[in-house]
Amino acid sequence: MTNPEAEQDQCAEEPGTQRLEQAVRTAEQALIEFEIAVETFRVEVENFSRLHHQRLGPMYSRLDELDAQIAEAVAARTGAAEDVRRAREARSLVQPMPEVDELFGGWMDGEGLSPEASAMLTERPVRPPKRVRPSDEARRAFRELVRKAHPDLAPDEADRQRREEFIVRVNAAYADGDEALLHELAEEWAAGPVPAHRRPSRSEELYERLEWLARRKELLSAVAAELEGSAIGAMLKMAPDDPDGLLAEIADGLVAQIAEREAHLAGLLGGVG
Repeated sequence: MTNPEAEQDQCAEEPGTQRLEQAVRTAEQALIEFEIAVETFRVEVENFSRLHHQRLGPMYSRLDELDAQIAEAVAARTGAAEDVRRAREARSLVQPMPEVDELFGGWMDGEGLSPEASAMLTERPVRPPKRVRPSDEARRAFRELVRKAHPDLAPDEADRQRREEFIVRVNAAYADGDEALLHELAEEWAAGPVPAHRRPSRSEELYERLEWLARRKELLSAVAAELEGSAIGAMLKMAPDDPDGLLAEIADGLVAQIAEREAHLAGLLGGVG
């Protein structure tokens, strides 16, 4: 049997509840889009950072080595205590570091610059580093998957856990730029269980949900600000459409600095001889 009074209370509450549900849905979609934007930028910053180290790391190392040699040549010429101290300081900056192979992705090792790095400095053909920037198709597939499988759309805790585990795999495939795997994941999701429709929530639960969404947005805003404020993030925002061109421009400047220091060192050594 139905309870007429309960039905009347539900009807009386329905208009306000519907407005809250609409507000929650709107906030959820806005948060998902914001998360997509933040995650996309995070991957771009990570990939640009890797390329920056691979392509420019050897040049920065060469500059440090030249600075040390110049300081040592000056100290050898003057014998002044202050020049000797500066030479030691400069040399300490270029001491071998542990796991340097991993740090520079094969461009530098304990013996110094790798053949690829040396080729770069002498303008010989260089084997380019592996590109890890996701393609436009990978970006599209990633966005569609996140919009469909985002944990915030889960009707219950069990479905939320399933979605969270799935999104971890989606993020990993996107970070690797694995377009084929993203398509496989899309097929997997489409073949999976259809999430149950969310039952109408009480007003108090909807208000709590809105508060949680607001806190989550605030946290993501802090992450986005940190990414944009980082050195690599700031560089990437200078040329978001042509990061490779920005790297080439920086490389040209470093090559010029290397040539200037090499000429300076040659002059010092020639003067000593």
